[in-house]
Amino acid sequence: MSRDLRPPVDILHYEIVQEQASALGRMGRTLEQALAQLREFDAAHAFSEAPAAMPPARRKLVMEAGQALWMFVVQREATGLRDSRHIMRTYNVPAEVQRCMGLAPAQSKPAAK
Repeated sequence: MSRDLRPPVDILHYEIVQEQASALGRMGRTLEQALAQLREFDAAHAFSEAPAAMPPARRKLVMEAGQALWMFVVQREATGLRDSRHIMRTYNVPAEVQRCMGLAPAQSKPAAK
Protein backbone atom coordinates (compact mmCIF):
# COMPACT_ATOMS: atom_id res chain seq x y z
CA MET A 1 0.00 0.00 0.00
CA SER A 2 1.52 3.32 -1.08
CA ARG A 3 1.19 6.30 1.17
CA ASP A 4 1.31 9.95 0.15
CA LEU A 5 4.03 11.55 2.24
CA ARG A 6 3.25 15.13 1.23
CA PRO A 7 1.94 17.46 3.93
CA PRO A 8 -1.88 17.72 3.94
CA VAL A 9 -1.71 21.40 2.98
CA ASP A 10 0.19 20.50 -0.21
CA ILE A 11 -2.40 17.88 -1.08
CA LEU A 12 -5.20 20.39 -0.53
CA HIS A 13 -3.42 23.03 -2.61
CA TYR A 14 -3.04 20.52 -5.45
CA GLU A 15 -6.77 19.71 -5.34
CA ILE A 16 -7.69 23.41 -5.38
CA VAL A 17 -5.45 24.11 -8.37
CA GLN A 18 -6.95 21.13 -10.21
CA GLU A 19 -10.46 22.43 -9.62
CA GLN A 20 -9.50 25.94 -10.72
CA ALA A 21 -8.07 24.56 -13.96
CA SER A 22 -11.16 22.44 -14.53
CA ALA A 23 -13.50 25.38 -13.92
CA LEU A 24 -11.43 27.58 -16.21
CA GLY A 25 -11.74 24.99 -18.96
CA ARG A 26 -15.51 24.72 -18.50
CA MET A 27 -15.91 28.50 -18.62
CA GLY A 28 -13.77 28.72 -21.76
CA ARG A 29 -15.83 26.05 -23.51
CA THR A 30 -19.06 27.79 -22.49
CA LEU A 31 -17.77 31.06 -23.98
CA GLU A 32 -16.74 29.30 -27.19
CA GLN A 33 -20.21 27.74 -27.52
CA ALA A 34 -22.00 31.06 -26.86
CA LEU A 35 -19.88 32.88 -29.43
CA ALA A 36 -20.40 30.08 -31.97
CA GLN A 37 -24.18 30.30 -31.53
CA LEU A 38 -24.07 34.07 -32.07
CA ARG A 39 -21.92 33.68 -35.21
CA GLU A 40 -24.23 30.96 -36.56
CA PHE A 41 -27.24 33.22 -35.99
CA ASP A 42 -25.52 36.08 -37.79
CA ALA A 43 -24.54 33.84 -40.70
CA ALA A 44 -28.07 32.47 -41.02
CA HIS A 45 -29.76 35.86 -40.80
CA ALA A 46 -27.24 38.08 -42.60
CA PHE A 47 -27.32 40.51 -39.69
CA SER A 48 -26.59 44.01 -40.96
CA GLU A 49 -28.91 46.20 -38.92
CA ALA A 50 -27.86 48.65 -36.25
CA PRO A 51 -27.59 47.10 -32.76
CA ALA A 52 -30.57 49.19 -31.61
CA ALA A 53 -32.77 47.34 -34.12
CA MET A 54 -31.42 43.96 -33.05
CA PRO A 55 -33.96 41.10 -33.12
CA PRO A 56 -34.84 39.76 -29.65
CA ALA A 57 -33.41 36.32 -30.46
CA ARG A 58 -30.05 37.85 -31.37
CA ARG A 59 -30.11 40.16 -28.36
CA LYS A 60 -30.56 37.08 -26.17
CA LEU A 61 -27.54 35.40 -27.78
CA VAL A 62 -25.43 38.54 -27.27
CA MET A 63 -26.45 38.69 -23.60
CA GLU A 64 -25.69 34.98 -23.11
CA ALA A 65 -22.27 35.44 -24.70
CA GLY A 66 -21.68 38.47 -22.46
CA GLN A 67 -22.57 36.42 -19.40
CA ALA A 68 -20.26 33.58 -20.51
CA LEU A 69 -17.47 36.10 -21.10
CA TRP A 70 -18.00 37.58 -17.65
CA MET A 71 -17.86 34.17 -15.98
CA PHE A 72 -14.68 33.28 -17.87
CA VAL A 73 -12.96 36.58 -17.01
CA VAL A 74 -13.89 36.22 -13.34
CA GLN A 75 -12.59 32.64 -13.24
CA ARG A 76 -9.33 33.71 -14.90
CA GLU A 77 -8.89 36.55 -12.44
CA ALA A 78 -9.51 34.17 -9.54
CA THR A 79 -6.52 32.17 -10.74
CA GLY A 80 -4.34 35.28 -11.00
CA LEU A 81 -4.67 35.91 -14.74
CA ARG A 82 -5.66 39.58 -14.75
CA ASP A 83 -5.19 40.68 -18.38
CA SER A 84 -8.35 39.92 -20.34
CA ARG A 85 -7.10 41.42 -23.63
CA HIS A 86 -5.71 37.99 -24.51
CA ILE A 87 -9.21 36.48 -24.23
CA MET A 88 -10.74 39.15 -26.44
CA ARG A 89 -8.16 38.52 -29.19
CA THR A 90 -7.97 34.73 -28.91
CA TYR A 91 -11.74 34.18 -28.86
CA ASN A 92 -12.41 37.08 -31.26
CA VAL A 93 -15.03 38.49 -28.90
CA PRO A 94 -17.20 41.10 -30.63
CA ALA A 95 -17.27 44.58 -29.09
CA GLU A 96 -21.02 44.33 -28.44
CA VAL A 97 -20.45 41.19 -26.34
CA GLN A 98 -17.65 42.92 -24.44
CA ARG A 99 -19.95 45.88 -23.71
CA CYS A 100 -22.64 43.70 -22.13
CA MET A 101 -20.17 41.60 -20.14
CA GLY A 102 -21.39 41.31 -16.56
CA LEU A 103 -24.78 42.90 -17.15
CA ALA A 104 -27.57 41.14 -15.35
CA PRO A 105 -30.48 40.17 -17.59
CA ALA A 106 -33.55 42.34 -17.16
CA GLN A 107 -36.11 40.84 -14.82
CA SER A 108 -39.52 40.37 -16.38
CA LYS A 109 -42.17 42.43 -14.65
CA PRO A 110 -45.14 40.62 -13.13
CA ALA A 111 -48.35 41.02 -15.06
CA ALA A 112 -50.67 43.74 -13.77
CA LYS A 113 -53.94 42.53 -12.29
